[in-house]
Amino acid sequence: MLPKVFSKLTFNMFALLVLFGLSIQMSLAADYSDTIAKVKPGVVALGNYQPLRQPAIRFVGTGFVVADGRHIITNAHNIPELLDPDKNESLVVVVPGEDRKKIRIATVIKKDKRHDVALLRFSDSPLAPLKMGDSSAVEEGREYLMSGFPIGSALGYHVVTHKAMVSAITPAVQPVNNSKQLNPRLIKRMLTAFKVFQLDAIAYPGNSGSPVYDTETGEVVGVLNSVFVKDTKETVLENPSAISYAIPVFYAQELLRQAGLISKH
Repeated sequence: MLPKVFSKLTFNMFALLVLFGLSIQMSLAADYSDTIAKVKPGVVALGNYQPLRQPAIRFVGTGFVVADGRHIITNAHNIPELLDPDKNESLVVVVPGEDRKKIRIATVIKKDKRHDVALLRFSDSPLAPLKMGDSSAVEEGREYLMSGFPIGSALGYHVVTHKAMVSAITPAVQPVNNSKQLNPRLIKRMLTAFKVFQLDAIAYPGNSGSPVYDTETGEVVGVLNSVFVKDTKETVLENPSAISYAIPVFYAQELLRQAGLISKH
């Protein structure tokens, strides 16, 4: 009789332990909904706007709100080189909305082509700014979120979020197999190379300028880049690999310091 009772008790205890273990796993499952909800209002699209053109807005990339809520950080390559004032052509910030999108005229305040970051200011009332964190504290193996507009307006002006792990912190320069592959442009980049974050996630051209941020605090640590860095590291824009890159947000903070929007210390 004792073995039967003992085995029944053992089975019940085992079942309870299994259920307890499952409940712990479920409770520990990552839930980023609060962080995403906090960040999304500060993520905007950028476009080239001409009122008499169809479509009037040509999507150019993603940006995120900083500082006083009237400034945007994005990639420098997102900024059109020439705008035709005779055709009322202008750079605009596209603010997604549940009912309809809104546009605001934007002007370039600072641009850093070397690190491919730019600071814009837009008109009208402020939006919810994102807090920028310490990109020097980023470590390989940590997971972050990135929010933006992959493939641009083709999917509609809806913010899309993905998770990415930092796979490597690597120089933003293309490796070469031998000296014959060297050219003046590559040598210059090698001499002035800076480090970027390699992420295990796909980034499309529309993602350029998206914030890469902490899963818990929402603090931005990087600016996603799917063109500038891939030009130096990979040539896979038409068939993206599961690798993307982000510029450390430090370089965006430098633009804000130069513009007097944050302290220099």
